Amino acid sequence: MEARPMTMTRTSGARCPVREAFSLVELLVAVGIVALLIAILMPSLTVARASASRSACLSNLRQVGVAIHCYAHDNRGRIPFGPKAPPMLTATNFYPATGTPTSLISLSNGSPVGAGLLLRKHLARQPRVLFCPGADQPVEADAELNKVGRQQAQCSYYYRHGSIARQFDDPAATEPTSDYIRIAGLGRNRDGRPIRALVIDTQFPAPSGFAGFGIFSRTHHQAKWANVFYADGHALPRLNGDRRFTVDLADYDALRNAFDRILKVFETADRE
Repeated sequence: MEARPMTMTRTSGARCPVREAFSLVELLVAVGIVALLIAILMPSLTVARASASRSACLSNLRQVGVAIHCYAHDNRGRIPFGPKAPPMLTATNFYPATGTPTSLISLSNGSPVGAGLLLRKHLARQPRVLFCPGADQPVEADAELNKVGRQQAQCSYYYRHGSIARQFDDPAATEPTSDYIRIAGLGRNRDGRPIRALVIDTQFPAPSGFAGFGIFSRTHHQAKWANVFYADGHALPRLNGDRRFTVDLADYDALRNAFDRILKVFETADRE
């Protein structure tokens, strides 16, 4: 049987399909829907992000708390403390006395102080836990840590050495003031209650005029929350809607009582 040769036929007038473009109305509708979805989701994302930063902050505080307890175990029960202040106080270190809560981790001469003493060993591998991930102002944690040993540096948390406004050796006293506090015997605060709170987020909105003195605002979690570490080992978030954990400094006269106000924040946390 003779095979017939295959022939190719060409259909005349064939055209490729053409995709019609969106009309302007359809495009505007699509953009409007996307904008609406973003508007609906953004608050939820903001809340989720804020919640995540508070959780990360609580994790930091727990690690700092473990370090404090380990330090105490290695130092006959003593918490990181000191150095003791001299009788003649100056504003150079913004640290007038041992016993006063401070966010400093080193003094103007570079000496580690307060929670900064933990950097030598107990937080040597994780020093960034001293910085809250929920800071409301830009904070260069590495830059602050690099200052330790050379100049003044501070972290994100107030650390409580004791519960008095000032502590130094009085030349007229017969016995020197104690230069340590034990984790098992923190004593009582000025309200007569047992000392419980040891570390807390700084909520310190400073007037812009204080910048010339090197004093800047340091707030966290939009000043709506303050995370607290307690001496018994747990950390909890505390609402700050009534600003009870905020140290407000409206003028220079208030600055002179700043440490007293910070101490009152801890005394407030002791009650909760």
